[in-house]
Amino acid sequence: MKSSEPLQAHSRLWNDDLAPTRPEQRTWRWYHFAALWVGMVMCIPAYTLAAGLIESGMSWSEAVGTVFLGNFIVLIPMLLIGHAGVKYGIPYAVLARASFGTRGARIPALLRALVACGWYGIQTWFGGMMIYTLVGVLIGHPLEGEKIAWLGINFFQLASFLVFWALQFYFVIHGIESIRKLETYTAPLKILICFVLLAWALNRAGGLGPILQQPSQFVEGGKKAGQFAAVFWPSLTAMVGFWATLALNIPDFTRFAKSQRDQIVGQAVGLPVPMGLLAALAVVVTSATVVIYGKAIWDPVDLASRMTGAAVLIALIVLLVDTVSVNLAANLVGPAYDFSALNPRAISYRTGGYITAGIAVAMMPWKLLESTQGYIFTWLIGYSALLGPIAGILIADYYIVRRTQLQVNDLYSDHGEYRYKNGWNPAAIAAFIAGVLPNLPGFLNAALPSVFPDVPEVFKTIYTYAWFAGIAISTVVYVASMRLQKQTTVPQQTRPSEA
Repeated sequence: MKSSEPLQAHSRLWNDDLAPTRPEQRTWRWYHFAALWVGMVMCIPAYTLAAGLIESGMSWSEAVGTVFLGNFIVLIPMLLIGHAGVKYGIPYAVLARASFGTRGARIPALLRALVACGWYGIQTWFGGMMIYTLVGVLIGHPLEGEKIAWLGINFFQLASFLVFWALQFYFVIHGIESIRKLETYTAPLKILICFVLLAWALNRAGGLGPILQQPSQFVEGGKKAGQFAAVFWPSLTAMVGFWATLALNIPDFTRFAKSQRDQIVGQAVGLPVPMGLLAALAVVVTSATVVIYGKAIWDPVDLASRMTGAAVLIALIVLLVDTVSVNLAANLVGPAYDFSALNPRAISYRTGGYITAGIAVAMMPWKLLESTQGYIFTWLIGYSALLGPIAGILIADYYIVRRTQLQVNDLYSDHGEYRYKNGWNPAAIAAFIAGVLPNLPGFLNAALPSVFPDVPEVFKTIYTYAWFAGIAISTVVYVASMRLQKQTTVPQQTRPSEA
């Protein structure tokens, strides 16, 4: 059922930000969603994804194909989970109550929020480095200084990071509508800049460069002949993991959609193809940098700093705007709602945004980016092992157990259908644990190889498919557990009112 009825304001599970969207709030059309995704896709981490794949031995076509395929795969749960947002007007943290219980939903909300905090910090670090580079260009020499021992970065890097962090607060204060407008207005600019960058690179290099001519290292006679599968599958999992957070909290956006068609068309147009094209652009431009500068430059900030005249200022300013728009849409909206859902009476959406920004600093994101290996195989795959099982549970509950039928008011009640056992659904907890545990040994080996060197190969293999294994196992276990519990999906006839 759809519901726009006013819910009891004294419920501990309700506040204005978490309440179902009203008809007048449902203004997002398909082009808003397409612009949202174009805005999020055109970001520095997405640009540099192909770098890790080519460094691992792939040809440019294999790298671009892997990026496209990963994003096509993650689009499927994105559309499935987004359906509930449109139909009921509820955010992810509230949808999770149907499967995990009114109290148990704090677990998926918190896990998704903490991952987003890490991403918020990573993007803020990139933005800070642009300011750091821009100031160096303006004064005529790079900013330098001794590294702060316990941080591993110098004072000017830290200051630039904090300045960019502070710049984003306008949008934290003004809410999701200000973010929608930013994405809609900047998306065409980002597309234009991509074509300008491509034209510049081809003109300066006099054509396509060495990277495009470099064959795959996995072919017969190559350095890694016969090892394609060993690199492809963890790389594909990492590509899925790149947007795994958004696959969960996409209801935070689709709850504002005018119709199901708008969210489906908008996301299908806006995600997989632009990601593949951006990867192709990155490969072409980087290939040109080998000709222009004598080495491959995958970092667009480094590339912008090497340009001359007004071009460097324009490029860095565009990158700054780009990073702000991506960070806010992809990494602020979700955790702000999630933190609010932990304690709706005390934490509003805005307060949740403040918490997100604070944790992002504490996580010291520059340490997550110290190596390509750490970025792709530890960070991306590692958190996909946590989020895959949650996606499996949400999809299984909504489509298999409930046939897309939810009792909206019960999602905000301690005494309704989703109370389960004191607010916890044992089936969801069991399914989540079952989905995560097989990936744990492989994660420990990847993150701390010197501490966990002797993990059996079978667990390393499972970890290679972390997101896929997690979503499959959790789906099967959840459906089986719900049947064993004989959990009814029929609304209770009488429910006590909120105390």
